[in-house]
Amino acid sequence: MTHLALMVFHDFPPGPGLWLFLSIGAVSLFVVFIPTVHYLDTRRKEREAFYKAETLRRITESSGEGAKAALEMLREEARRERITRREGLKIGGLINIGVGLALVIFLRALLGGGNTPYLCGLIPGFIGVAMLIYVYFMAGPIE
Repeated sequence: MTHLALMVFHDFPPGPGLWLFLSIGAVSLFVVFIPTVHYLDTRRKEREAFYKAETLRRITESSGEGAKAALEMLREEARRERITRREGLKIGGLINIGVGLALVIFLRALLGGGNTPYLCGLIPGFIGVAMLIYVYFMAGPIE
C-alpha cells in the first residue's frame, strides 16, 4: 500500500508517503463519511416522526374512538421506550462489572501482588453495580 501512496506523492521523500496516505484517509473519514451518515440518520428520524404524526392525525380524524386509539398508541410507545431504556441499563451495568473484573485480574497479573493499582478496576465495577441498583430498586415501575 505504501507504493500506491508514493506514486501519488512522488515529489516527497519516501518517509512521509505513508503518513500522507493515512492522513488523507482520516480526513475523508471525518470530513465526508461521518457527516454523511449523520445527515442520513437525521433524515430517517425526521421521516419516522412525520409518518407517526400523520398516522396519529388520520386515526384521530377517522372516528370518535380514534382519539382513544391514538392516546393508547402513544402510551404503548412510551412504555416500550421505557422498557428498552431499562434493558439498556441492565446490559450496560453487566458490561461495566465485567470490564471492572477483567481490569482487576489483568492489572493484578501484570503488576503482581505487591502493588495496588489493580484496584482501579473497581471503578467501572462499582459503576455497573450502581446501574443495576438503579434499575432494580430505584427506577419507577413500568405500567
